[in-house]
Amino acid sequence: MNKDATELSRRQFLYRLGQLGAGAGASLLATQSLAVNIANQNDNHNHSDQLTKDDLPTTITANNPPVAPNSSCILPTIETRLFASSNVGSNDTRNQLALERLACAGFKIDNPKIVDRQYLRFAGTDIQRASDLQNIATGAIATPKLLMGVRGGYGAMRILPLIDWQTLGRLMTERGTILTGFSDVTAIQCALLAQGQMSSLAAPMLYSEFGKTMPNEVSCRQFVEALTNPNLSIEITSADLTSKRLPAILAKDENQSLTGTIWGGNLSVVSALAGSPYLPRIDGGIVFLEDVGEQTYRIERMLYDLYLAGVFKNQQAIVFGSITGQGEDSYDARYDVAKVVRQLHELTGLPIYNGMSFGHIAQKHSFPLGARCQISPNALGGYQLSFADYPIVEASAMNVAGLWQGS
Repeated sequence: MNKDATELSRRQFLYRLGQLGAGAGASLLATQSLAVNIANQNDNHNHSDQLTKDDLPTTITANNPPVAPNSSCILPTIETRLFASSNVGSNDTRNQLALERLACAGFKIDNPKIVDRQYLRFAGTDIQRASDLQNIATGAIATPKLLMGVRGGYGAMRILPLIDWQTLGRLMTERGTILTGFSDVTAIQCALLAQGQMSSLAAPMLYSEFGKTMPNEVSCRQFVEALTNPNLSIEITSADLTSKRLPAILAKDENQSLTGTIWGGNLSVVSALAGSPYLPRIDGGIVFLEDVGEQTYRIERMLYDLYLAGVFKNQQAIVFGSITGQGEDSYDARYDVAKVVRQLHELTGLPIYNGMSFGHIAQKHSFPLGARCQISPNALGGYQLSFADYPIVEASAMNVAGLWQGS
């Protein structure tokens, strides 16, 4: 298909969606003024300096300058459904802007009204939130190509027993469905892998990234790269995102390479699943962990939870992503994340790879969980992660610039 046939001005795009009717047009709920409205709004989630399990401050840095409004969109064709397993996305304007951007980028969202649900702090009752996935398992809703998490926070653990993960995993495998998210969505991803033997994608979410006044362009591009590249690789040159006092590779043999299934996610969630049937048991696996806003002793306590539960047995390695916002220990400042990671290395005897560029940070590299991963040292003093055996989306169906487009 040529460029003239696929690219439309935003005005043409909105008109064409209207002509397609309510079903197709429902994936675009925002108007051209939304980006202006949100830019003028004092969104506490965007401008707070406090790191949380879900959101980060939206800052404009030299590495992420303001971008010009995107003047073209493509008709959305990627069959997408949202699932809201955790916190409510309380800012309606932010939700609508995210929906607009995703539609412009090529995602045909079948259930956009899901963002309007709320029960207490959650994005709906337990039954409502579980139904986002369980209705697919029962066949009440056709299996989409993409299942995108709306937001993290807390709440996903409450719905784990309400979903037939084995059937859901089978249907997703048959369709080649990609489930995306991180943070509290780790509970969903672990259950899907443990009981459904299906991979997922550690990636930004609707409210948490695409609804920001200024989404991070690198995060958006890397999200699309992970969605479309069947041979994704990520280079890590420094341990700084985990701790500046650690080497990138902490191992007896820094030149070794290893291959296994990578799994895990947010440390708080993974440790909370220890002893449950929703935590994967993978022989020869590679455990990935990240977290934000936890004191150093709490990080170590959660790692000990996993160690004492035998989770690190029969694993080949541990990969740490970003560990941010932990602060300084008031008893002794020398007790920091570097000490904790070195202690874990002594306990387990496993090689530990630090500084993976994913977690509660503004600029992250999406990657598959539950897929085959090879870790090997690189020429820069760090390491490379190479991934295989996971579903993808055709790159021609996506307009990456739509993910950060303005008005």
